[in-house]
Amino acid sequence: MKYMLMRKADADTEKGVLPSQEILQAMADYNEQMMQAGVFVSGNGIRPSSEGCRVEFRDGEPRIIQGPFQNTEELLAGYSILEVQSLEEAIAWAKQWPREDASGDVTLELRRYFTMDDFEPGRGLEKHKELSRLPLEMNLHVGFPGTCREAMSFYQEVTGGNLEAIITYGETPAADQVPAEWHDRVAHASLNLRGRRLMGADAAGDCYQAPEGAQVHLEYDDPEQAEWVFSQFAKDGTIIMPFEQTFWANRFGMTKDRFGVQWMVSNQTKACL
Repeated sequence: MKYMLMRKADADTEKGVLPSQEILQAMADYNEQMMQAGVFVSGNGIRPSSEGCRVEFRDGEPRIIQGPFQNTEELLAGYSILEVQSLEEAIAWAKQWPREDASGDVTLELRRYFTMDDFEPGRGLEKHKELSRLPLEMNLHVGFPGTCREAMSFYQEVTGGNLEAIITYGETPAADQVPAEWHDRVAHASLNLRGRRLMGADAAGDCYQAPEGAQVHLEYDDPEQAEWVFSQFAKDGTIIMPFEQTFWANRFGMTKDRFGVQWMVSNQTKACL
């Protein structure tokens, strides 16, 4: 079951008073506990209602009402989404809310999410089920013959992405099943590019297969930035298609980098509908 744990607003949150480092640390520790327990899905703080608005409809016509709003106790200051087995489990986690927040004077509210099973069968429900088939993310995974750390560090440097994980085989629960010489090789790496991830790992021996028939595509608004990125990937690699103007883009090029990964870099690609 999925529950939303809502932290109700108070006078300080509506004034935009930011939490202290002590509170931030306490909340981070609390979230970390829930992450380790496998119940924390996501969470966010919400800025005061004075920076927001309401959209009210009357006879189908929208009316915009600017904040701030009264009845502070009915407003939200933040929320967490928990994946638990029961309301009782959600309550157990809510009861562990950090005492540092507002000196312990906090109001929380728990509400369960609807699921598809809560609704009667019908055409409308089938449409929602069709939409629910879409994955939350689409990422790309690349294998390396022992060069994953070097490659992913290089990709982070070129793209400016967030190298959010590099985990070695020796750091995994399967360390005793891997030869000692592979303990420093990468079992999982993740480079976050605006929410899309290029993931990778080192594959041992015959398990490694050079990537073929697939390219990583990067789109840039700035032609100079795109050309620079292309040149970095092409350095010590193999240019498949020079970076130049095409009928479908202002600039476009294809190259295989020195790690064997193929890239398509473009600038101002025309919409393909």
